[in-house]
Amino acid sequence: MIRALLSLLFLAVAAAPGARAEESVVLGLSRNAVSISTNFDGSDILVYGAVKREVPIPGDSELDVVITVEGPFVPLTVYRKERRFGIWVNTQAVEVDLAPSFYAIATSGPFRSVMSHVEDLRNRVSIPRAIRSVGAPIEVEDAQVFSEALIRIRSNTGRYQLLEGEVAVREETLFSTSVRLPANLTEGTYRTRIFLTRDGRVVGQIARDIEVRKVGIERWLFNLSQNQPFLYGLLALVLALAAGWVASTVTRLLRS
Repeated sequence: MIRALLSLLFLAVAAAPGARAEESVVLGLSRNAVSISTNFDGSDILVYGAVKREVPIPGDSELDVVITVEGPFVPLTVYRKERRFGIWVNTQAVEVDLAPSFYAIATSGPFRSVMSHVEDLRNRVSIPRAIRSVGAPIEVEDAQVFSEALIRIRSNTGRYQLLEGEVAVREETLFSTSVRLPANLTEGTYRTRIFLTRDGRVVGQIARDIEVRKVGIERWLFNLSQNQPFLYGLLALVLALAAGWVASTVTRLLRS
């Protein structure tokens, strides 16, 4: 009896309007992993794919594509600095529960024309939506300013990117774009999401992960700093003393 009810429920869901994606995505990435070494200066990720359909291309609206690449989410504190007695000091602070260490959005057109406000709210696509709740003390009245400052600072360093019109769509079937990963990447899993939209409404989506890992001496130093901070600090002190001794020795030899 229960099995029969489950079967009927499955058939009802499958037959219901919108139960099956109107258009699905076949996604490809130029690489599934990025290695951070001592000479790492960034990397370009090529995102490409195709739209798979079981019905003819709809003729009443144009297909748009939105691609996001997001790095690991981490909590952070945003400070407001003010000049007091001739020096800059931290006066107010706002806690951000989770913010992506890297976030890029590439679209086939202006963002607000290819993604509706409702779909943005539902899928957390835009940069402000990707930043999770901001906890501000009662005395801070303009908490939104802190979030905007975070976006501005990370946009200036290439860690947040809005690439409008950078996705090439051919014959409403093939699409591709390139996203630049900066040199100051955070290690972890980077999720790539593809949204197919028509009239701002999401009609298909898919996600894929890219692993970013330190290798070589970078990996060794990172593990040492996380697992044995005392030895890491001692090593840093020894290296600083050695660098100072070498610099003074070279200076003395040049003067002689």
